[in-house]
Amino acid sequence: MNGRKRVILYSDLNNFFASVEIALHPEYAGKPLIVCGDPKERHGIVLAKNEQAKKFGIKTAETVYSALKKCPDLLLVGSHFHEYVRYSKKVREIYGRYTEQIEECSIDECALDMTESVALFGSGEQIANRIRKEIKEELGVTVSIGVSFNKVFAKLASELKKPDAVTVISEDNYRQKVWGLPVEELLFVGDATAKTLRSFGVKTIGELAEADETFLYKTLGKRGRQLRIFARGEDDEPVHWQKTSEDTKSIGNSATLPKDITDREEVKRWFYALSESVAARQRAADVGRANTVHIVVRNEQLAYFSWQTKVPPTALCGDIAQAAFRLFCEHYPRGAKVRLLGVTVSGFNHHVEQLTIGETRGDGESYEKKERAENAIAKLREKYGYKTVQRGVVMEDERLCGLDIRGKKEENITSSEKTEKLE
Repeated sequence: MNGRKRVILYSDLNNFFASVEIALHPEYAGKPLIVCGDPKERHGIVLAKNEQAKKFGIKTAETVYSALKKCPDLLLVGSHFHEYVRYSKKVREIYGRYTEQIEECSIDECALDMTESVALFGSGEQIANRIRKEIKEELGVTVSIGVSFNKVFAKLASELKKPDAVTVISEDNYRQKVWGLPVEELLFVGDATAKTLRSFGVKTIGELAEADETFLYKTLGKRGRQLRIFARGEDDEPVHWQKTSEDTKSIGNSATLPKDITDREEVKRWFYALSESVAARQRAADVGRANTVHIVVRNEQLAYFSWQTKVPPTALCGDIAQAAFRLFCEHYPRGAKVRLLGVTVSGFNHHVEQLTIGETRGDGESYEKKERAENAIAKLREKYGYKTVQRGVVMEDERLCGLDIRGKKEENITSSEKTEKLE
């Protein structure tokens, strides 16, 4: 960047699911509204709420029954995940007018590197206001955008003023704007960490920034040192974005989930949906079979974890999904929350292969038979649409039925990205 100061934006779409429902149904505007499960059944939890519902004290993840007690006139709306994905893509297209360096942190949050864009479009604050205006006028939803010189402060800035706002945390004002805030406002400081810090008298981000590094290491380990770096504005993590490559060395897809999940059966369904797209792209690229399956998992604190395993050479969805789910179960703690899942295959045989007659996999069925079946399914989908044929495991979740993840831009997960090993 030739010594230039970084200009990082962090966008957070306001009340996203609820806002999309109102954009699709203007008659909902001005009414207290929640997005939940089947509105007729009046059960389940609150997935999202609008500003009017917030005024009644309604919170995400509380029961619909509880929400109705707070506001009997509450409007209950079922979730339409395919629409949220569609709007999320349209929002990213608007970001793409200003930079290609876009990191999707969740379905409604993105980090954007505008360092190279300011020469064309003005300051980070000016770009943020242009984006905010275009999203509101073109899509009918609002966004809060933080502008700063690193990702951690940009995200923090996006939280300071909502809805429909731009907040700047600069190298000149961060001590005044940030250091007086409660320590738990800082990214990666959860309730347990905040409680520990407070027990030692560290109550604000500024006190964390000025705390003794050795003390923090003894108290919180390496994480203590990292949190001190964040508090001091010294975060230098780049915005991770996808670059194109002429040579196909890997094929993958990732998806930010509509809500954090812990249930392993839900995780399995998502791996199958992702693996469908990976196998389809693998066939289309004509790269042969892959001998390595990689997975990436992102938790609710936005930290990445990744693992990989060797597999018998394959281009089959079932093989890829089973290997991915096996990796997940072996390495990711049971009960830990999952925000994003990704599957990538690599180690291709780029040459035309001759199928080995009678070659079988663990279930005794021949590879050739399975491949013929998947090719037949692909042709049916190509002719009649993706929804024509669905796997049983995927159909158990209505949000995944007919969701063709191939249309979703893959997050570039490489060995150079920040990953962590779970104990």
